[in-house]
Amino acid sequence: MTLTADLYFSFRSPYTYLAMPKWRAAMARYDLDIVLRQVYPLAIREPTFFERNHPNWLRYTFMDVWRLAARDGVPMLPPRPDPIVQDIATRQIAAEQPYIFPVVRMGQVATRRGSGFAFADAVSQMIWGGTENWHSDANLGAASEAAGLDLATLQAEARDDATALDAEIAANQAALEAAGHWGVPTLVFNGEPFFGQDRIDLAIAKMQSAGLETRA
Repeated sequence: MTLTADLYFSFRSPYTYLAMPKWRAAMARYDLDIVLRQVYPLAIREPTFFERNHPNWLRYTFMDVWRLAARDGVPMLPPRPDPIVQDIATRQIAAEQPYIFPVVRMGQVATRRGSGFAFADAVSQMIWGGTENWHSDANLGAASEAAGLDLATLQAEARDDATALDAEIAANQAALEAAGHWGVPTLVFNGEPFFGQDRIDLAIAKMQSAGLETRA
């Protein structure tokens, strides 16, 4: 029997990027379906988040994700461009955000089509793997094709149905909080949240106790 879990995902989260190969491997190994739920980054949901945190928070996060990536053999470079336009020195979030809204809406369209994980996985590898101008049509087109999708179709629906898509994304954010967390990556299985790329083994053990089986 296939088990299903929800994965709350943000394109701007380096920890989420580091979790994706592990969840990809889990779906290949186990009879498991992970439904990807797009949420907007904290910079959009809580614009003062970075200003409220300790000044060392951002620097430590960068240091931590680079060493985790090196340990796990996952390519990681600073995004070019950052999905969120932000002055890193002042931590101020810009009013205009040309990158994050289109790509998150396209990610939600992909989820509507049953390919949310594959699309988010392919795009996040470009964002965090060093692809310059990851947001270009050429690069997003390649990511869409890898997920079995058509970029023009994704872009058109993301543009023409933006209000409904944003409502779905807001519902994802509300569901994440209702499950007991607020950050990403969070996997929710049977109503129980598992936050962080370092809780994957624990989540799998929980699913195994609920009957998760290795694929034949």
